Amino acid sequence: MARTITPKGFSAPLGMYSHGMITPGGDLVVVAGQVGVGPTGALAGPDIGSQTRQVFANVRAIVEAAGCSMADVVRLQTFLVSADDIPGFMKARQEIFPALFPTGAYPPNTLVVVSRLVRPELKVEVEAMAVRRPSRAPARRPAATKRRTRRR
Repeated sequence: MARTITPKGFSAPLGMYSHGMITPGGDLVVVAGQVGVGPTGALAGPDIGSQTRQVFANVRAIVEAAGCSMADVVRLQTFLVSADDIPGFMKARQEIFPALFPTGAYPPNTLVVVSRLVRPELKVEVEAMAVRRPSRAPARRPAATKRRTRRR
């Protein structure tokens, strides 16, 4: 499981994220930017709250399909198309993060405001990275004994 990093002398993060994380070895799972479109292809709603909830449902589904849980997520990167949506985004996160990250160890997150996303009705996009713990190595078969040949 990943451990959060808070350097000595640093203040607490400004929101629901960690300054950094250390992860044990494993497979890196990279989740492409997810938007507020559900499995049927329909927009979750026109507002930042509904799109944010759908984004994190999508991220969770992909992370779990990779054999991880949200506790394995070690990085988030968020793109919003309007700084005016920051309060709504933060409110939606405050509602859903306690269930997604019940230990309160929130992954590092960078939030960037961009001019637009791939479709104009989209308000938020989130990328994620997770670390899948190594699976148990398969049982090793005993090595075959090699015969030594004499040189003549």
